[in-house]
Amino acid sequence: MLNPKLLTPPAAGSRLLMSGNEAVARAVWEAGVRVAAAYPGTPSTEILENIAFYPDLYAEWSVNEKVSLEIAIGASLAGSRAFCAMKHVGLNVASDALMTLTLTGVVGGLVIAVADDVGFSSSQNEQDSRYWGRFAHLPVLEPSDSQEAYAMTREAFALSEKFNAPVILRMTTRVCHVKCLTTVGERQTHRVADSFTKNPRRWVMVPGNAQHHVPKMLARDKVLAEATAISPLNRLEPGSDQRLGFVTSGAAYMHVRETFPNAPILKLGFSHPAPINLVRDLANQVETLIVVEETEPLLEAEIKAHGIAVRGKDLLPAHGELSPVILRKGLAPLLGQAAETTPVPEIELSKVGNRMALDIFPRPPTMCPACPHMSVFYTLSQLRNVNVSGDIGCYTLGAGAPWKALDTCISMGASMGVALGMDKGRGPGDEDKKIVAVIGDSTFLHMGMQGLLDIAYNRGNVTILLLDNRTVGMTGGQENPGSGRDLHGNPAPRVDFAKLVEALGIAKDRIHVVNAYQLPVLFKTLRQETKTPGPSVIITDQPCVLTDYYQVLKPYEVDETLCTGCGNCVEVGCPAIHVTRREKAVKPSGKEVELAFVNIDTAACTGCDICVQTCAPKAIRHLPTRVPAKTIGIIAASGE
Repeated sequence: MLNPKLLTPPAAGSRLLMSGNEAVARAVWEAGVRVAAAYPGTPSTEILENIAFYPDLYAEWSVNEKVSLEIAIGASLAGSRAFCAMKHVGLNVASDALMTLTLTGVVGGLVIAVADDVGFSSSQNEQDSRYWGRFAHLPVLEPSDSQEAYAMTREAFALSEKFNAPVILRMTTRVCHVKCLTTVGERQTHRVADSFTKNPRRWVMVPGNAQHHVPKMLARDKVLAEATAISPLNRLEPGSDQRLGFVTSGAAYMHVRETFPNAPILKLGFSHPAPINLVRDLANQVETLIVVEETEPLLEAEIKAHGIAVRGKDLLPAHGELSPVILRKGLAPLLGQAAETTPVPEIELSKVGNRMALDIFPRPPTMCPACPHMSVFYTLSQLRNVNVSGDIGCYTLGAGAPWKALDTCISMGASMGVALGMDKGRGPGDEDKKIVAVIGDSTFLHMGMQGLLDIAYNRGNVTILLLDNRTVGMTGGQENPGSGRDLHGNPAPRVDFAKLVEALGIAKDRIHVVNAYQLPVLFKTLRQETKTPGPSVIITDQPCVLTDYYQVLKPYEVDETLCTGCGNCVEVGCPAIHVTRREKAVKPSGKEVELAFVNIDTAACTGCDICVQTCAPKAIRHLPTRVPAKTIGIIAASGE
């Protein structure tokens, strides 16, 4: 495998088409960072993937976001500049370390890139990470495009060292993924200290030491407020139309500028602490001051607290992206327009044959053909009297049709604790209810091990399905300690999950490693373990079909002369299986049933044979003439 560090970075002065994630990665390298760590999570994943292409620094996939921040902290204390990246929910995981770091401060500059998933593209919630700046008393920078993401990342390291604090770089999905031309510079060699300086009073955060740092943290707030008041990252853009003035930041600035090109705008790049003096200057120039912020009314509340009249979430939604369409509709009444008459772009139609069709049609998320998770959820859907707690990953799709096999999904690793709570909280009449937890390999290593330890320690009557597909599938196939490779594709120790769960307290005879494609074995093992009291673990061991670990087999086709329309294969949920027609039929008992006759998209089929095992009339058979290329056509998952 090609080591990406053998590639030569583009020269200084190059003008490149870069996403925000790519621009941050370049800036991290140029800033002289020595250590970078992250856990993959959309929309932040590509930051570290791109950092891995640059030489002269250490980069790793950490097992979770807390560990990634702790690694960055250690590098900073050793005198190096350090960086970590995560999505918004990842900072929840890392917050324990963050809230102490804000007291100790840093040595080498430390920047935390947090990508908020505004609009729920691939997340279980929509958080506003700007609050962490207030909560942790830290500076927050908010780029609006790739060039700003690049420039602000470089500036963030200087600010971190100037103010002796980590800096939060708040990204959003649109800034992370949209590309624009970005001019890059040279890498600088930067080291604040040659080694770690021992100072227990500063670094050992027992109460007696920690309390002395609080006044310093509060004093830093005042210094930061003075800095934002004069920072060139905050600018007041004049406008000829004084009816409305806007305070905004991040991607929302782009939407405001597009929608109201003649309005004065206060663009905040260094957004916390808020530069109230600049806000007041703008308020004195316009008839109505509007705060446009994604997502919470955070700035709006702060501005109102200073006695400045401002409008915001009374006109605009507190969730989702604030696109030009949303802005025009929400602010039309202030301009004497009827919101109903505000023009909304129509979806263009194109002719297909003699009918009209949408250029872009909706496709519900589903699993890939031959995904080893399909057999698990097909099996679970056949069980009765069972509660299934799910987790974050591709397998969250098991909650959807046709399986409908998940009952809960809370946060990464929560399937374990939720399952134990269901077990211990059984009500009258639920004594015979079976409890199953489903979790993936990377999620288990991220935050699931502690939950399993708790189940074992407290003797929970729970069966755990640990789905080992040798990758972080939900974010595009990144490596983890269970894959056998590191970030750069080099061989690395691979976790033995059977030994690991035994070490966590599960009896050896209650641990089973099962081929996910062997439906009878999977069904028998799951039924047996759910009937037996006590904790057990079933490990399914088949690789993700989108990785090079997966071996494609001969595809299948349907013999239409044998197909009875029973529809069993449809219940597997494979997107390569298509219903060609449906018919009504009457059973000998007089009950009316619907038959589903199918075919198989042989270009997508990889020959896993799950559907074959469900076909009673043996109507599914190998294509006799060809073996497909090693490609899979459908990627469908959301991810953290």
